[in-house]
Amino acid sequence: MFNYYRKVIVVIHLIFANSILMVHFAFILFVVFGGLLVFYKKWMPWLHIPAIFWAVLIEFFGWICPLTPMENHFRVLAGQSGYNQGFIQHYLLTVIYPDGLTRQVQILLGLGVLILNLLVYAVFLKKKRVIK
Repeated sequence: MFNYYRKVIVVIHLIFANSILMVHFAFILFVVFGGLLVFYKKWMPWLHIPAIFWAVLIEFFGWICPLTPMENHFRVLAGQSGYNQGFIQHYLLTVIYPDGLTRQVQILLGLGVLILNLLVYAVFLKKKRVIK
């Protein structure tokens, strides 16, 4: 009976860890592509601009997003090993940058997100005739 409850607890911890993983990935997609939503919802910049600001700070200063240790915590509770790097290094860089992440690449990622979104907002403001 105890073994059954132990398995249930492990599954619950894995659900938490994987849910955090999905939220983390959704946040990254929102930061990169969320600027496009301003063309559909005029209030979207109030959510998107702070998200960009947070993501760029994380990249520029090499911080680890608070979601990463939270995910690791639940993975360890489920009997899996956590990871020491940030989300991008652990999940995405193996696909995008197989050799690893350097500070220069991290700063370039932050600049890329910033420039992409500045372009989207410039097009949006020009379309609204705020910029002439």
